[in-house]
Amino acid sequence: MRKTLLAVCLCVPGAVMAQAPVSGLSSSGDVEQRLEQIERMLEARSDAQLKMLNQLGSLQQDVAELRGITEEHEYRLEQLLERQRELYQEIDRRFSNLKENNSQSNNAGDEYDELNQVPTQTDSSSYSPNLSENDAYDKAIALVLEDKRYDDAIPAFQSFLKNFPNSTYAPNAHYWLGQLFFAKRQYDEAKQQFETVVNDYPDSNKRGDCLLKLGAIASEQDQSADATAYYQQVIEEYPDSTEANLAKQRLN
Repeated sequence: MRKTLLAVCLCVPGAVMAQAPVSGLSSSGDVEQRLEQIERMLEARSDAQLKMLNQLGSLQQDVAELRGITEEHEYRLEQLLERQRELYQEIDRRFSNLKENNSQSNNAGDEYDELNQVPTQTDSSSYSPNLSENDAYDKAIALVLEDKRYDDAIPAFQSFLKNFPNSTYAPNAHYWLGQLFFAKRQYDEAKQQFETVVNDYPDSNKRGDCLLKLGAIASEQDQSADATAYYQQVIEEYPDSTEANLAKQRLN
């Protein structure tokens, strides 16, 4: 009996000692598996974040491109509206001239010399030059806006400026000449016309667009420093205009 108990006591510690390393290996394996799971989770999260960043960058680029397209459309719409306003002004002016002509004709027919009963001569010299000036400008502007005869419009505007250098329409005539030369890629001639508006007519509503066009011409002629200077001038002098938005876009 004592021998049996002694044998049991001797065997139990050995069994316990033999089982301890097996338990330790099992715990170490669980930790490694958990670490691997955590690493896989971190890698998956990193990949997801990278994809999100790429998508965000792509969306930002798309928004920037859409903003640029929108600004370009706004600029073109403003140009169309400006041309439409010019047409309305021309139409109103023509009607006013027609009414004034009719009024003068009626007045002339009613004025008679009391002795000879013949019409008196009325002095219309102050009105006739205005008619010639208006007609010349109307003809030139109609070639651009109505008939689309751009090649014929260039000599028409040049003739107008030669005959009426001090006309109130002179800055507009220079502007349209610049636009026509710009469309034909005759940049030196266009630059001369736009510079005339910028330097000689500071109050012209075409001046901001002329500065923008001068920047575009400088860019086409690989004069990047001059182009930057013109775009910055547009932004500084016309900060809230469509031209300023386009200048910012081209600078970026």
